[in-house]
Order: sequence, then structure tokens, then C-alpha cells
Amino acid sequence: MQYFIGITPPEDYKDKIVVFRDRWSSNRLNDVVEPHITVKAQGGLTLDLHWLESVRQTCSLIQNFQLSLSEPRSFGSAVTFLSVETSSVIDLHRRLVSAISPSKEQIDRYFELDKYHPHLTLGQTYWGLNETEIEEMNLLAIKELAPFPTFNVNYVRVYKEIEPNKYVPFEDILLGR
Repeated sequence: MQYFIGITPPEDYKDKIVVFRDRWSSNRLNDVVEPHITVKAQGGLTLDLHWLESVRQTCSLIQNFQLSLSEPRSFGSAVTFLSVETSSVIDLHRRLVSAISPSKEQIDRYFELDKYHPHLTLGQTYWGLNETEIEEMNLLAIKELAPFPTFNVNYVRVYKEIEPNKYVPFEDILLGR
């Protein structure tokens, strides 16, 4: 069992992304986890949950902020995603990594700190799409997922793996006031 921490878009837009992802029958991403922006990957989030209080404390010191989703982009031909526009997400990420103190190996493995690039994944080859479908998804997202929302972030969601490659919401943690 693993955990990670993310930000969810507003419910109506999250539903729109689920429907969009499902247009590709080979896309298994909706079976893995709901649409989200990862702010702290699995490294250091152990089964003993000792880290959870540190996450709560860190979040209590972070003010609510606005986040904007924007134009689709890709990581090569393997992943397509919606971009995230706000430096506050990077600050939140850095503070959570600092609070949890994963190993250097875990930071590298999960692309954290200087390698962190906030995004909302639409599809990737690892979850069933081929490179042509990634390109098609990227092009269609511009038309079908616009206008891209700006929304207030006032909590983060901890996700728990309940079976291999299946994550569900575990706990929502409010940001400070």
C-alpha cells in the first residue's frame, strides 16, 4: 500500500476530464485514480502514517491559493497533460517534501524538488494509450476541455492505494486560513 498527495479540480471539471479520458477505450487512467495534480508523490509516505501529522501541520501554515489549468502539453510522446499555472503549487510541493524528508533516491525516482513539474495527466502510454492516441488526445483537449478553469485550492487530498494501481481518497487536509 502506498500514498500520495494531490489537488483535485472542481467537481464539474473533474467529471468533464473523466468523460474525456474515457473516449479512448484503451485509456486505463480513470481505473487507477481520479483526475488530480500530484503535489507529493509516494516517496516517504509510509504505511505507519507517521508523516500524516507533519502534512497536517505543514498544510495549516499554507494559505489558500488560486490555481489555473491551461493548455495541454506532453512529456515526449508518452504523456499528455493539462498545464498548471501557479507558483504556489511548487511552494506547497517543496514544503511537503521538506516536512516528509524522503530519501534522495525517492526524490529522484518521483521527480520531486527541481524535477517537479505540476500537471494534470490526461493519458499516457503506461496506462494503455499508444503514441498516436497521446497526440490525438493532446489536440482534442485544446477544443474539448477549454475553457480551462481557475479555482481556489483550500485543501489537499491524500490518496491511498487499496490494490495495485488503484488509488482512492483517504483524507482531505485543509490549508491554513
